[in-house]
Amino acid sequence: MNILHISAECFPIAKVGGLADVVGALPKYQKEIGATSNVVMPFYNNKFTQSNNFEKIYENHIDLGHEYYNFKVHKLVDTKLGFDIYFIDIPSLLYKGYVYSNDDTKRFLAFQIATLDWFLTFEQKPDIIHTHDHHTGLIPFMMSHSIKYNSLKNIPTILTIHNAQYQGWFSHELVNLIPPFNFEKVGLLDWGGTINSLAAAIKCAWRVTTVSPSYMEELKLKANGLEDLLNHESAKCVGILNGIDWSVWNPETDNRLFKNYNTSTVLSGKKANKEWLCKEFNLDSKKPLFTFIGRLVGEKGADLFPEIFKKALNENNISILLLGSGHKETEEALTTISKENFNTFIGYDEKLAHIIYAGADFLLMPSRVEPCGLNQMYSLRYGTVPVVNSIGGLKDTIIDIETENGFGIVHNGVTIEKVTKAITKATSYYKTEEFKENLKKIMEINNSWGNSAQEYVNLYKSLKN
Repeated sequence: MNILHISAECFPIAKVGGLADVVGALPKYQKEIGATSNVVMPFYNNKFTQSNNFEKIYENHIDLGHEYYNFKVHKLVDTKLGFDIYFIDIPSLLYKGYVYSNDDTKRFLAFQIATLDWFLTFEQKPDIIHTHDHHTGLIPFMMSHSIKYNSLKNIPTILTIHNAQYQGWFSHELVNLIPPFNFEKVGLLDWGGTINSLAAAIKCAWRVTTVSPSYMEELKLKANGLEDLLNHESAKCVGILNGIDWSVWNPETDNRLFKNYNTSTVLSGKKANKEWLCKEFNLDSKKPLFTFIGRLVGEKGADLFPEIFKKALNENNISILLLGSGHKETEEALTTISKENFNTFIGYDEKLAHIIYAGADFLLMPSRVEPCGLNQMYSLRYGTVPVVNSIGGLKDTIIDIETENGFGIVHNGVTIEKVTKAITKATSYYKTEEFKENLKKIMEINNSWGNSAQEYVNLYKSLKN
């Protein structure tokens, strides 16, 4: 079975969020179970593209309305990622030092059109086209209804929704940018009076998946305006939980850590990484260390962080370390917190993130929206106890310590009081012998991609029968 994933992000090439981690791991695990699974993405101007070698395998041009763009398709020469990866190079639109901007309609529409134009030249067509989020959401529509792509219409298409809050809206005045199609089908592009790329994909893809079962059910109640559509299309919708790449996220071999460890040496290994962190950020390593890694946005509950942290530090003998960036107001408010038991790294650093997972005692994830969440899986892998809101993928992956077979701290709802209470509960748990025993237990929880990759392959096969 030949699968092509089409995405705006792929780790380690270009990463903004969890989408990159999924697209960078899922094809590799699908190959391990016998599928041929590769990736197509835009060619950005970044460290990865500047420092690797590529082979040009195709060249042509596209018409985007009345504008004309040359494009090339490059293939990464080195197969170190575990799968083949192809790049759509449209210099004036895509070869930028960023993934997303305020004017992405033309950029990602051009990417999708060039990708499909290239597919037309294949002697052997893919068995499955797997699209990811709104940046590739018009591909199922164009394959089904654009006259130009008639030879592709019988290839099954999958849409995976990683985050339904972002939908790729643009005005009907730009509909002429889409290759000619039967205009009686224009309603498939519309949702709420505008062209909506994600809605079009939900309507036109053969199957729609989300990155956790709970998130699929939550979207039917709250999906930034797509609730009725998802309920209407529910027969073709399924939630498949994301996994993590155990070869990358492995405390025994991770070369980013201060000290490596396994389940037998977890206590000494975590202690060494914690002491490095605390020395680096002027924190007391004898206190339980709570951390947050991620975007400082409302979806993550970050608008409440300044008050949560002040209250939690006042009521508990703990330290808090934050790695992330986002809303400037939140970043500025965090600077008003006393530095005695608190510190921040505003921005993102991959090496530091790995050491934080290894050295922290607890990871905070008080998310209001969490389609799947990978951070809680990374923390488990490194023996760090997640403190999470019961939502989306967090609900599917973390069981509270007061429940049978529980191993995490779970709260219901995101308020200053509820999150602070969860932190206090975690602080008390830290003092017990059960806490130490739990570290080995959570490191052995298998959240790798193996099972999920098989679920996707089974889904693909069901469409080919």
